[in-house]
Amino acid sequence: MSNVGSADRVVRAILGLVLILVPFMPFTASFFAAWGFWKLAVAAVGLVLVGTAAVSFCPLYAIFGLNTCPAERP
Repeated sequence: MSNVGSADRVVRAILGLVLILVPFMPFTASFFAAWGFWKLAVAAVGLVLVGTAAVSFCPLYAIFGLNTCPAERP
């Protein structure tokens, strides 16, 4: 059962990739160097977004009863 629609998947995938890459870019490395935990936290959020985009299912959407997938709406 999927609850993430096509447009939502694209946004999640792009935003997720950006969040994975930005903490490790040279222009942000000095900012995140002092915040080691935040570098990993930002990358982890990116991984979750890419993962939910890949499987078309978001556990938080399921908890709150949200659905952006038009084919799965009752």
